[in-house]
Parts: sequence; C-alpha cells; structure tokens
Amino acid sequence: MRRTDWLIGAVAGAVLAAGGITAAVASTDDSPGSGSGSASGGAPSSSSADAGFARDMSVHHQQAVEMSYVVRDRTGNEEIRRLAYDIAQTQANQRGMMLGWLDLWELPKVSEKPPMTWMGMSEAPSPGEGSLMPGMATNAQMKRLGELNGRAAEVYYLRLMTTHHQGGIHMAQGCVERCEVDAERRLAQGMVESQESEVALMTTLLKKRGAKP
Repeated sequence: MRRTDWLIGAVAGAVLAAGGITAAVASTDDSPGSGSGSASGGAPSSSSADAGFARDMSVHHQQAVEMSYVVRDRTGNEEIRRLAYDIAQTQANQRGMMLGWLDLWELPKVSEKPPMTWMGMSEAPSPGEGSLMPGMATNAQMKRLGELNGRAAEVYYLRLMTTHHQGGIHMAQGCVERCEVDAERRLAQGMVESQESEVALMTTLLKKRGAKP
C-alpha cells in the first residue's frame, strides 16, 4: 500500500472518530445545557470560553467548508476531491452542533466583542480583509482559489487549508484548556486530533506535487 493511501486511510479513521465523538457528545448526560457539564451548574454565559469557542469556530469552519467545495469544482484529482469532501462534511457537521449549543444556551450567535476575545487574542493582527481569525484565508486568497484549476488549485488549496487547520488546532486547544462544558472539550480535543492528521496528509500531498507547505 502506498504511503499516501495509508495516510488517507488514517485520516478517514480520524474523521470517523470525530463523528463518533459527535455522536457520543449528543448522547451524554453532561451535554451542554444539562447542568452537569459546566462549573456553574447551568448554561455558560455569553462571555464564557464555551460560548466564544462555539461562535468563533463556527465561523472558522464555515470558511473551510467553502474552500473545500470550491476546490472540488476546480480539480478532477480524486485524492484532493475526497479530502475536500471529508473536510467539508466533518466541519459542517461540527458547525451545526456548535450553533445548536448556542441555541440551547439561548445565547446570541454573534458577539459584540472581537473574535478570539475569549482566548485573549482580540488584538491579533489580521493578514487581510476576510481573515477574521488566525489561519483564515483573506478575501483575495479565496478569490484566487476560485480562479485556479488542476494542480495549481490543488497546491493552493492544500497550502491554505494547512494554515487554516493550524489556526483551528490552536483555537481548539484553547477550548480544551478553557472551556467548562465537558462535551465541548471532548469535541475540541477531537478537532485537534483529526486536523493534525489532516495536516500530515496535506504535507504529503504537497510533497507529491513537488510543493512545500
């Protein structure tokens, strides 16, 4: 079995594991809003790390979903199309869960405070318009992705998504350290593990194309 095939299999396993985490989270007695998952014994406050992570990661995930569907239309390579589909489906599912928690907690989905305030990073510089949080692509980069085709689109997507995942991993680790809802911490840990596996795969796919991350 080729190394790339093995890595794709490993990532698929990680994605399935993330799905298992999602299912487990939904069925636990200490799921958000039940009262046993937060230190206060009730729903998190609007200024909590739990709410901040749910809001910010939902936005972060949405861009990853958009990037993945863009590249699926710009290449016929099955490795890239399969990876993009897996990322889009996993992150759309997780985004739906986090927005559902905010509804359950009766909290607004948009905060008046800047993104990443809950991590003490509200003053983090942005590389350009559209990049609201670390790792996110700018509007110009998204436009460029939609203009490329074939190998050029694949390489550009892999580079953008690697950076995107690195920012997402950092944010998820922040929730693991700061969030008080047990179910949300487990979901965040699952994100860290699955996205680290995908970064390893994307590094291999870039090397296969003679490109660097």
